[in-house]
Amino acid sequence: MNFKTYTNSIWDKKQRDNPLEKQAIFPNTHERIIEDAVFEKVQEIRQQRHRKTRTGRSSIFSGLVYCADCGSKMNYGSSNNGDPTQDFFDCSLHRKDKEKCKGHFIRVKVLERVVLKHIQAVTGYILRHEAHFRAVMEEQLRLESSEKIRIRRKRLERNENRIAELKRLFIRIYEDNASGRLSDDRFDMLSLTYETEQKQLEAECVTLRQEIEVQERQNENIEKFIQTAHKYVGIDELDGYALRELVSAIYVDAPDKSSGKRVQHIHIKYDGLGFIPLNELMKEETA
Repeated sequence: MNFKTYTNSIWDKKQRDNPLEKQAIFPNTHERIIEDAVFEKVQEIRQQRHRKTRTGRSSIFSGLVYCADCGSKMNYGSSNNGDPTQDFFDCSLHRKDKEKCKGHFIRVKVLERVVLKHIQAVTGYILRHEAHFRAVMEEQLRLESSEKIRIRRKRLERNENRIAELKRLFIRIYEDNASGRLSDDRFDMLSLTYETEQKQLEAECVTLRQEIEVQERQNENIEKFIQTAHKYVGIDELDGYALRELVSAIYVDAPDKSSGKRVQHIHIKYDGLGFIPLNELMKEETA
C-alpha cells in the first residue's frame, strides 16, 4: 500500500493521514516473505475466536468441534477444580435445551489423542499408498461434486430465468406507466420490488458460479492436501497451525454405553477433502 500519509508542502513536513480513496495498492511489488496460502491460514487462525474458560485457558480445537446429531458447535469448558486434564467440549444446544439434543460431551485430552491418532494414520497411509489414496479420493469427490454441481446448476438456471423475467416485467410496467395505465406510485413500488429481487438473485448467481467452480476443481484440493500431509508424516503433537492446515471440522457422536463401556466416535472433516474413508482404506491394505 502507498500514499497512506501526505505532507502539505516541503516546508510543512508533518505527516497527515490520507483518505482511503487517495491511497493506492501495488500488489507483488516486493518479494513474498511467506507464501499466500500460509499467510491466509495464519489469518484464519488469528480470526478464529478461542473461547476461554474462567481459568483463562483456551483450546486449539475451539471453533472446530460440532455435535454430530444437531450440528451445533460444542463449547470449550473446564471443571470446577480447574484441573486442565478435565477440560472438555459439550454441545451448546444441549446446554440451552436438554430436550432438543442429548448430551454430547468429550474430554479435550481424549479429543487430542483420537484426532492425533487419526491424522497419523491418514498421513502414514498417504506416504505408503499415495497413488491409491489419490484414486479413491478422486472418485469420492467426483460423486459428491457431481450431485452438488447438478443442484447448483439447476438453481442457477432457475435464478437466471427469473432475472430475465424480471427484466421483461420491468419493461412492461415502464410502458404501462408511460401510457398512463399504471400510476407513478404503483410503478415506484413494483420497480423497487423487482429491482430488490433482481439484485438478490444476481448476488446468489455469483455465489453459485463460484461454488460450481470450486466443485469442478476438486482434484486441486486432493493434490494440495497430499502435499500438506507429507509435511506432517510422523507428527507426534498437534498445534493450532497443523490442526487447521489439515482439519476443517470435527463431529462428535454421543457416547454409547450399551456394551457396558463408554464408547465414543468422532468424524473428522479434512480441509478440501471432507471425510476420508480411512477404515475402508486400512482394510484394503491388510486384505
